[in-house]
Amino acid sequence: MKQILLSAILIFIFTTISAQTNELQQHDRYCRHYPQSDEIPSYAYRNDWQSDLVHDYDVTFYFLDLQVSSTSIQVGGTVEIHGIVVAEEMAVFAFELNAQLSLEEVIFNDTVAENWTWQGDNVLVEVPTLQQGETFVAEINYGGTPPTGGFFSGITNDYSSTWQKNVTWTLSEPFAAKDWWPNKQVLTDKADSVWVFLTTTSAEMAGSQGLLTNITNLGNNQLRYEWKSKYPIAYYLISFAVSDYQEYTIYAKPTALENDSILVQNFVYNHPDYLPSQQTNIDVVVPLIELFSDLYILFPFHEEKYGHCITQLGGGMEHQTMTTLGSFSFDLIAHELGHMWFGDNVTCATWSDIWINEGFATYSNYLAQEMLNGWNSGQNFMINTQNNVMSSPGGSVYIPPLEITPDNVWRIFNGRLSYDKGASILHVLRHEVNNDELFFDIMNTFQIAFKDSTATGEDFRMIAEEVTAMDLEQFFAQWYYGEGYPKYDIEWYMFDDTFDMYVTQIGSSFTPLFQMTMDYKLTFSDGSDTTIRLYQENNLEHYAINFGKQVVNIQVDPNNWTFERVSTLIGSNPEKPINHYFSMYPNPASNQINLAFSEDQIREITISDATGKLLISSKISGLNHRINISGFSSGIYFISVSDKAGNLVKKLIK
Repeated sequence: MKQILLSAILIFIFTTISAQTNELQQHDRYCRHYPQSDEIPSYAYRNDWQSDLVHDYDVTFYFLDLQVSSTSIQVGGTVEIHGIVVAEEMAVFAFELNAQLSLEEVIFNDTVAENWTWQGDNVLVEVPTLQQGETFVAEINYGGTPPTGGFFSGITNDYSSTWQKNVTWTLSEPFAAKDWWPNKQVLTDKADSVWVFLTTTSAEMAGSQGLLTNITNLGNNQLRYEWKSKYPIAYYLISFAVSDYQEYTIYAKPTALENDSILVQNFVYNHPDYLPSQQTNIDVVVPLIELFSDLYILFPFHEEKYGHCITQLGGGMEHQTMTTLGSFSFDLIAHELGHMWFGDNVTCATWSDIWINEGFATYSNYLAQEMLNGWNSGQNFMINTQNNVMSSPGGSVYIPPLEITPDNVWRIFNGRLSYDKGASILHVLRHEVNNDELFFDIMNTFQIAFKDSTATGEDFRMIAEEVTAMDLEQFFAQWYYGEGYPKYDIEWYMFDDTFDMYVTQIGSSFTPLFQMTMDYKLTFSDGSDTTIRLYQENNLEHYAINFGKQVVNIQVDPNNWTFERVSTLIGSNPEKPINHYFSMYPNPASNQINLAFSEDQIREITISDATGKLLISSKISGLNHRINISGFSSGIYFISVSDKAGNLVKKLIK
């Protein structure tokens, strides 16, 4: 990024505006974002449908040995859960499994359990009491046909009419792992490792995470695909996909591996036309792995693999080391690959902080567009992302815990907020840091600090503050927990060689002000230009700069670092300095207006209607003033402010 430094003397004259409109002062559930409420449970997201007893142990290992098919969602077999007791003692072993499945047997530490009960989708098994620190192995035999339907359905079966293939795949995020296998759905409890053995017909192939260590011929037209992963993994990232596949293998060679490479194992439809039609699209994953390994830390699972399983999924799902995809588009591949760092290596610790997954993966997609496809591609991606954020005035990236329920899953995966606003505020942070080396140091330090673990937005803030020595409390309060985006009204003028600019900024929703740095590109009468960075600390700021030449044009945010709406941008060349400027907002207004001034002095205010009838006349002092206009009829009014410097009139719409 080219950095233009301003050598002229910059004079900041500003005034604080404390008064806001009624709309900005209203509160609802979206305002209660900061995670300091006593109402929020210690585990930081709603899970009142889940037994508290699952917190009595930590999972160390999962072993799934299942029978699967491309023509059915029926699933069954044996799942082992290895764990260690973290409560003072454990007399009930609890796990989650959809009650529509049949639980056949539970063997706990080699003893068949005689008593268990169901509480919703929780299975509570009476076991010999274990003390804190003791380990156990639970073997669970089950089977049946789970519920399905919808994007977040646990397990789905479909048919591709284009490629004439049946395919079955899983998608457990956020709460649907229990719909197809017994487990513990707690984000902060990653298993240390996992094996997934998948038995299917010899006409099919079954993909999963980790390394394919063996394909065992069981006879009777049955093959067992034996996948093993040694990396820690969140419950919802364990998966399988099964179809009549063919394997297409390529290799990525990140700089950090020197002469070594990363296996990229793709399971694609076994149709003579499929691979020739998609090979170029698939191959883009190689430069993407190499790029992200340069920008971030080395691909986190490089000792195993990366890969894809093609399905009929309407999008993609970042299953660890083997993403499930519905197509091979550049943006989809880049987004899901970005999750290997943000979502898989470092996973959100609560669903309230899904930004750690989706916002960062979307920003990785932007970086891929810019750095592999060119500056214009990156700009187009970011502009579209920012415009989607501003398509509605409210909404926060952080999700209040009480909004996270199984019947409100799409709030977690809200494209405008979790994905696009999440990516956009990372772009704003990068602009505030104003040093790419530092910014990517933040990203990498975060990856190293929380490797194989989970993190919240506050954890990321902590890392960012440590790396940059910046205080980011206000940044997170307004961008992460707050709502909306900034809206600007700008008036500027030249008198002699001094450039004066009055910038009024308010929020589009409940966040009244975004304290932030804004870039302004100034074009001069001689055809030259410069870009200046100005920090907005208050709703109204006055900037005065002597350039020694005339400014003839202003462009706000020329490189799309921030996302904002500019309502007015007005320039003029008065005969003398305007020292009596005032700002008025909102306009149009409903019940009240706010006036803000750059100097504290006695002034006279009058309001007249379109006929000239005087409605209000008063003398005031101070930097801001609120006027009640609730009794005014709808129409056009004129507000006049007179002080020792002169008189200025503005039009108000009610």
